Amino acid sequence: MEIATLDPFHGYKNAIDDQLADARSVLDAFHVVKLATKVVDDVRRRVQQDIHGHRGRKNDPLYRVRNILRAGQERLTDRQRARLETAFAADERHVEVEVAWLCAQQVRSAYHQDSHAAGRAIAEHVVATFASCPIPEVARLGKTLKTWQAEFIGYFDTAGASNGGTEAVNGLIELHRRIARGFRNRDNYRLRMLLIGGGLPL
Repeated sequence: MEIATLDPFHGYKNAIDDQLADARSVLDAFHVVKLATKVVDDVRRRVQQDIHGHRGRKNDPLYRVRNILRAGQERLTDRQRARLETAFAADERHVEVEVAWLCAQQVRSAYHQDSHAAGRAIAEHVVATFASCPIPEVARLGKTLKTWQAEFIGYFDTAGASNGGTEAVNGLIELHRRIARGFRNRDNYRLRMLLIGGGLPL
């Protein structure tokens, strides 16, 4: 079975369906987690605006933990957990941010289970429940994942298909493209890209 990993963008899906009709499309885990993390940021900004009437400032409880909210739950130190709990408890209206954060952690946890079957069960629960969440940003994520359900679940049916390697090489190319502005010869530019990507034999 051919597998094609992609971002949740219909242009990519249409291209795969057109050119690789027999391939199994799979949403890349990084981009799914990125969507979930963005939901937390969006809810935090909205709640801050509703409460304070302005964007986050250094003394606002939620703004002070904005980076912790983007981290994986299992990586938090005891001090970071305490800071989160303090921020959530500072105002009862912060509960929306707490729920959004827990939802994002649930999405993330699907990719960190001991088996793909366990991860799939969490992913299916996410698809079944998020769209009905009263928090609009979480509901929007749920509708997106429901639209892409086959591709979302496909990760767990394909032993964790990922385009991480491609993304890493693209990142290197983008970095060195900016550095190598003086390369005007296409062959020299190509050789440099192959060199930084590990594509040239020693």
